[in-house]
Amino acid sequence: MQKTLKIAGLQADLTWHDPKKNTDHFSTIISGLDADLDLIVLPEMFATGFSMEPENIADQGASLEWMKEQAQKTDSAIAGSLMVEENNLYYNRFYFVTPEGIAQHYDKRHRFTLAGEHEVYERGKDLKIIAYKGWKIALQVCYDLRFPVFSRNIQDYDLLLYVANWPKTRVFAWDTLLKARAIENMSYCVGINRVGTDDNGYDYDGHSGMYDSLGATLAFAEKREATLTATLEADHLQETRKKLNFLADRDRFDLLE
Repeated sequence: MQKTLKIAGLQADLTWHDPKKNTDHFSTIISGLDADLDLIVLPEMFATGFSMEPENIADQGASLEWMKEQAQKTDSAIAGSLMVEENNLYYNRFYFVTPEGIAQHYDKRHRFTLAGEHEVYERGKDLKIIAYKGWKIALQVCYDLRFPVFSRNIQDYDLLLYVANWPKTRVFAWDTLLKARAIENMSYCVGINRVGTDDNGYDYDGHSGMYDSLGATLAFAEKREATLTATLEADHLQETRKKLNFLADRDRFDLLE
């Protein structure tokens, strides 16, 4: 296991339904980042905004190819979700792309029914754990944050990673639940949200955050575009779990559906 994992989270405004403009904007931000990063994290639906209108703008490969190009160029993994069309079905798909061009993904399980996401996008099934540089990383998307059973750390993952378009009106819940997920799972927890206002009139205040396995804040940003960085330490994680072995008392279960 690599001893450290250096992460950058890009909290940005998103242009509605314009993948090219959004990827160009992120290209500019990424070009100014430090060269020694291991992982760069983008928000949920970073190419379009959180839209229930995937027709004609769902990714057919261009945005994923952009992710692969950026990963190769920066020698860093790139992670973020896209609306994707596959076999005439739509998915809110969280991609994790390595510098070698290997793309793994998780399809959002808990679709946001208040926005009608369940009527447009297919439901994901299993929690996805990515093995990267010896770290075990669990992928989650936005509304998944409200459902702790699904993210319960029975797989001994090291990092719980959320991407989101979480609105300003409920941002207190976002702040609280990110810390709770870190504490209850004795895992690093990173949540990257967007800022700005979308074409549905929803305001986003950011509040992207990075937390250690005891819920202490490593990085935080609100209200504006910002790049958050943190260096996660394997020794700190392992020593904390050894000293406070709460995971030994966790409940074991199988998720039935």
